[in-house]
Amino acid sequence: MTTNEGASAQGYLPDPRNDQVLVYVNGDFVPRNEARVSVFDSGFVLGDGVWEGLRLVKGKLISLEAHLDRLFEGARSIALDIGLTRQGVVAAIEETLARNGMQDGAHLRLMVTRGLKRTPNQDPRFVVGPATVVIVAEYKTPLPAAKARGYALFTSTFRTTGPDAFDLRLNSHSRLNLIQALIQAIHAGADEALMLDPRGFVASCNSTNFFIVRGRELWTSTGAYSFKGITQANVIAAWRGAGNVARECDFTLAQVYSADEAFVTGTLGGVTAVTKVDGRVIGDGTPGPLTAEASALYLKSIGVA
Repeated sequence: MTTNEGASAQGYLPDPRNDQVLVYVNGDFVPRNEARVSVFDSGFVLGDGVWEGLRLVKGKLISLEAHLDRLFEGARSIALDIGLTRQGVVAAIEETLARNGMQDGAHLRLMVTRGLKRTPNQDPRFVVGPATVVIVAEYKTPLPAAKARGYALFTSTFRTTGPDAFDLRLNSHSRLNLIQALIQAIHAGADEALMLDPRGFVASCNSTNFFIVRGRELWTSTGAYSFKGITQANVIAAWRGAGNVARECDFTLAQVYSADEAFVTGTLGGVTAVTKVDGRVIGDGTPGPLTAEASALYLKSIGVA
C-alpha cells in the first residue's frame, strides 16, 4: 500500500480474511480471485450502471432502506432493470454476508450494470442479457492514524456537474471527473480532493461529503451539484435532532479557510476530521470538539454507539 493510498478517505487496514471472501456474481458465489464479468459487459464498456456502498456494524446494515431507495431510483432513472425485487436484493446481500460469516466491520459494494452487450458501444439496445449484479463484501476498518490526525484536502480545478450535464446523484459507475480530481490532490500531496461547483461554491470531495463548522453551526453544500450522501443526511438529522443548527447552503473557499473546524462524511469512515485545506491549517490543526460531537451523535442515531 502506498503512502497516499494509506491516507485516502477510502483507505483501510489490511485484513487477511479478505483473501478468502466469496463474491456474489449473478446469483453464484465464487472466490474473489475467480470473480469475473465479461469484457462485453455494459459496466466495463462504458460504466453503464449504478452502485451502493453499505456498512455492516454489529450485525446491522446501516441505513439499508435509504441505500435501496437510491439504488432503485438511480436504476429507474436510466431505464435499467435490476432483475431483482427490493426483497431479492436484500436476500442477496444477506446471503453474501452469511456465506462469508460476516457480522461486524464489513463494507459491501453492490454493483449493477445493464449487462452483457452484443458489441462494445453506447446503445443500450445492444444488450443481450439481464443486468449484471455483483456484491463484494470485505472486512474494512478505517485507518486509525487518518482518523487521529484528520485529512488534508486540495481544491481541484475539476468541477462537479449539474443534473443537466452529469447528475452525480445517480451514483453511477462513471466517475472519471472525480478520479481526475483525486489524482490532482494526490500529486499535490493531499489525501482527498475538494471540488467546487460550476459557480465556484464548495460542492463536495471526490468520494465524501464535506462540512465546515462555524460556531456551533454545521455547513454543507445544497447538493445541487454533488452527490447526496446518506451518511451526510444522517449527520445533519442527528445534529438537528440534538437542537443544533445544520445548514445546507452555498459557501466559498474563503469561508472554508476561516472555518473553526471541518470534516468529511462517508459510508466507510463515518465522520472524519479535515485539518488542512490547500496547505492552510483549519482551526488549530487537530480534530476538533464539534467534529467529535457530530460523530458521536451520528453513531448514536444509527444505533451503533
